[in-house]
Amino acid sequence: MVDFDVQTLVVCFVFMLSLAICHADRNLKSALQCSDADNSTLESSFRVNLDNLLGLLTEKGPSSNGFLKTTVGRKSGKIYGLMQCRGDISAENCANCTRESTAVALRDCSKSKTVLVWLTWCFLRYSDEHFFGVWDQSSTAIVNETNFDNTSVISRGLAFMSEVAVTTSKQPLMFYTAVLDAGRFGKRYGMAQCTRDISRADCSRCLDTQLMTFRTTIGNKRGWEVYGFQLHVVWYH
Repeated sequence: MVDFDVQTLVVCFVFMLSLAICHADRNLKSALQCSDADNSTLESSFRVNLDNLLGLLTEKGPSSNGFLKTTVGRKSGKIYGLMQCRGDISAENCANCTRESTAVALRDCSKSKTVLVWLTWCFLRYSDEHFFGVWDQSSTAIVNETNFDNTSVISRGLAFMSEVAVTTSKQPLMFYTAVLDAGRFGKRYGMAQCTRDISRADCSRCLDTQLMTFRTTIGNKRGWEVYGFQLHVVWYH
């Protein structure tokens, strides 16, 4: 399996920082992962199953409280698919994002059997291997290397995000946002979300593990994001 498209992540993160400052919320491509090219994806049976799978996710996911996991095909031809939208967006934006994520997958990973697409508002994943409910610690942290926070805010911020992580797993949609008032240094915003195919216990464990893993990387950065197969954590000014 290939690594995250880090260049795409870094560029997008700069955009997200700018958007956060002006309080806008746009659906941007955040990250993409494609498995190695596999010519068997050109076989008609795989294409038919994939088209049917993406059609189901696009049609039924947004109206299913923004989350759907399903399969298409049988035995060796089975494809597993999952879509999930951010917990605070409308059904209309969820539908638009899901359509866009499938378009990205088909355009940029046309010969891959395992694909993950992260957009600001939604997440899409499909594979010929079973992954529902399987906790995977694969993740990456993206930071702005030139934008540093005040030292008095850093320790409060890490403790704050730890609380966000704990609270997230207890929410109905395993999605949570919170605001930290840093006084004269302004406000800081935190968000965390887990995919709903994993248990609440795994959600809590996954978020806590990633925060500990990237504590040094995050350091004193004013804004950062952690992307994982089953989570998304954001901290920004």
